[in-house]
Amino acid sequence: MPAFARTTMAFACKRPSPACLAEAAAAPDGAACGAMPPTAMRTLFSSLEGMCFRCLIDEHWTLLCVSPGCQELTGYTADELVDNPCRSLEWLTHPDDRAAVRSTIMAACEVGASYRMEYRIVSRDGQQKWVLERGLGLYDEAGRHVLEGYLEDITERVQAQLHLADAELRYRSIFENSVVGMFQSSESGHYLAANQALASLYRYPSPESLIDSLSDIGRSLYAEPGRREEFKRLIERDGRVADFESEVVCRDGSRIWISENAHAVRGADGALLYYEGTVEDITERHRYQNALRHQATHDPLTGLPNRNLLADRLEQAIQLARRAGTRIALAFVDLDNFKVINDSLGHAEGDQLLIQVAGRLRSALRGVDTVARYGGDEFVLIMGEQADDENTAHLLGRVLAAVQAPLELAGHALQINCSIGVSVYPDDGGDLESLLRVADVAMYRAKESGKGCYRFYTRELSQAAQERFALENALRGAIERAELGVVYQPKVDARGRVRGCEALVRWHSAERGLVTPDRFIPLAEETGQILEIGRHVLYTACRAAAGWPAVDGRRLGVAVNLSARQLVDPGLAASVADALAVSGLPAECLELEITESMIMGDVEQTIRLLETIRALGVRIAVDDFGTGYSSLAYLQRLPIDTLKIDRSFVAGCDGDPARMAIPHAILFLGKSLRLHIVAEGVEHRGEFDILRDCGCDQFQGYLFSRPLAPDALAAYLREQSS
Repeated sequence: MPAFARTTMAFACKRPSPACLAEAAAAPDGAACGAMPPTAMRTLFSSLEGMCFRCLIDEHWTLLCVSPGCQELTGYTADELVDNPCRSLEWLTHPDDRAAVRSTIMAACEVGASYRMEYRIVSRDGQQKWVLERGLGLYDEAGRHVLEGYLEDITERVQAQLHLADAELRYRSIFENSVVGMFQSSESGHYLAANQALASLYRYPSPESLIDSLSDIGRSLYAEPGRREEFKRLIERDGRVADFESEVVCRDGSRIWISENAHAVRGADGALLYYEGTVEDITERHRYQNALRHQATHDPLTGLPNRNLLADRLEQAIQLARRAGTRIALAFVDLDNFKVINDSLGHAEGDQLLIQVAGRLRSALRGVDTVARYGGDEFVLIMGEQADDENTAHLLGRVLAAVQAPLELAGHALQINCSIGVSVYPDDGGDLESLLRVADVAMYRAKESGKGCYRFYTRELSQAAQERFALENALRGAIERAELGVVYQPKVDARGRVRGCEALVRWHSAERGLVTPDRFIPLAEETGQILEIGRHVLYTACRAAAGWPAVDGRRLGVAVNLSARQLVDPGLAASVADALAVSGLPAECLELEITESMIMGDVEQTIRLLETIRALGVRIAVDDFGTGYSSLAYLQRLPIDTLKIDRSFVAGCDGDPARMAIPHAILFLGKSLRLHIVAEGVEHRGEFDILRDCGCDQFQGYLFSRPLAPDALAAYLREQSS
């Protein structure tokens, strides 16, 4: 029977099926098929994406007819597929899906129902495609049990679904297994979703218990009221929050700090659906940052505010004073003779003294006042709400009494004093810098007045402060302007023969004339300019001594004083070696003088530095010996060659046997340690005679010569050589 006749019969016996239509579409032009002309059918089926088919329900699902879309779907033409058990519908089906496909179809056929299922086929090029098959089991005009159906390519949709499912699986895995807390919350403040990390963070056993327990995040979670509203306000403004830090209360009552990163999720209409984001525990970081902030604003030894915080505290006090119409007193406190105690008992005990003084200052003032450590043994007090000087004087009296109270340190009973300079806001300045500057001036006046007292700043003190400031500025650049020169005071032996000189710096200012060392050396020490001055004197003295003539066939040496700042300069030893190399002066002709008090700083560091310098061949002398406190404990350990008896022990030693006791003890001690002994400040013949008779090696003083300029020294040496 022709195909079109079988199709017509199919239409007559049953409802038109896709396969029958496909078979009719293949009939010759003019054949009839129901009400639709075959040409229209061919056009319709040619435009279908997919494959209409009829197949036998047999071992292979042998295809009886297919639509033209088969080639696009499978890669095979209709001729290659129809009546070909080797390329049947089952053969096209992916091997892994064949059993499920057959089972589904046969189950539908048993009850006479249509079926719908998705599975994979393998196309001609080996590509796997997902298809949707819709079909029905029926009997054809020959009475055979057949399937009629339609295969649609759904590969893109299935792959998209698989990708989506995979993404959702990954997201779910990340969400559930992340070590970072993750959440979704409603605008009203209820958690919609949370992971285990967030539950654990807030001390809940599970995400479900967290969601059930926290019905209002703003009230139940955040420690600070209004924090949730701020969270919502920022998201409304920016669409998200980043590093939103808050303190929260956990289920067990403990508090932690968290950082949230979140954004708003909106629907297609722009309406807010929920917030979602992450939560990180930053408690340790917050604690560390607080510690860093505290370290940046507080003194590590005493725990007091430091310079960084001082300006902020003063600004707060100024704002209060402006509103209340009151004054502020700023007191600059400097401990008297702290260096002596520090050098005598050591830095560790000195630190303990500062801690005790800090506590006493705090206890003497009110809670509204500020005590800050400015540096070293200096403290600054900010006393607000001062009605007048009498009120301030009362507080300062309490401060002095607290500091001066007896104390015990390292087994020693001590009583310390302090000198206090006071400035007043707004009379003496409007900021920290100006108030400190004039308070410092007043503090120096307190020291000049005998220490252990306080002085208010007055306008009369400005002139002294301005003079000191002008002197400091003038000292800068004095070397470049050739204003700093070096003079030399000869040292003689017991027979009066010159054996060397001590180099002394002098400042001949173009504006001020001769400025005495007692005026500019302490200033240079304080400002740090002493390092440049000391280097200048060292190189100048070495060059000068290298050119001095020999006396009695012996080369003359030169002694150069070191400052306390030079002694802690890590580049000192290298500078000494360079000065010797540049000048050509033999190392044994250079002697470096340090004071006794300088030794009592970091003794171990001092010993290491002196040993390094002495290894160069340079001699080391201790100047002003006998004026310190604890040198005897270290004298045997120090790499020194010379002791210099201070002029205060030399003056008048010939007039009273009792005044000779200390020089005699120093001479005995020095000789026992095989040290060279030099007496300085010798002005009278009797002083020279008695010290010489006791075994002193060298002498220095006006009895022999004043300090001489280089030209005058040259004449002096020529006279000595003749």
